Amino acid sequence: SGQAGGLNTTQLSHLISLRATYWLHSTSLSNEENLKLFGNSNNPNGHVHNYKVVVTVHGEIDPIIGIVMKVTDLKEYMEEAIMEPLDHKNLHLNIPYFADVVSMTEKVAVYTWENLQKFLPLGVLFKSIWGCLGGSVR
Repeated sequence: SGQAGGLNTTQLSHLISLRATYWLHSTSLSNEENLKLFGNSNNPNGHVHNYKVVVTVHGEIDPIIGIVMKVTDLKEYMEEAIMEPLDHKNLHLNIPYFADVVSMTEKVAVYTWENLQKFLPLGVLFKSIWGCLGGSVR
């Protein structure tokens, strides 16, 4: 927490886990180039990943209730923006966004950021961190 312009501000984070199938394939490359670049992840039948997602919101602490946002509200927003569209889905078959976008973790994070913006109050989204295979994207 901290003070910015005399206003008390803080952050709230929530972690979720999801599982999704993806196919790393660029329509701009030949099949041979895709296989060389993406290896086993270029399997047209898909490749499954387990992801961990941390979403952090920030803002002024409400002086009456003492919080930035109810954690139950953040969970609900994450359910609608992340879990419902992505969990146990085949990204390149079930999500129109990925029809022409290579579903690298970075692009999944961008998709999620854009989706979260639709649900969260304006200006509270601070960061979203995706992790898989020991790496992370911010």
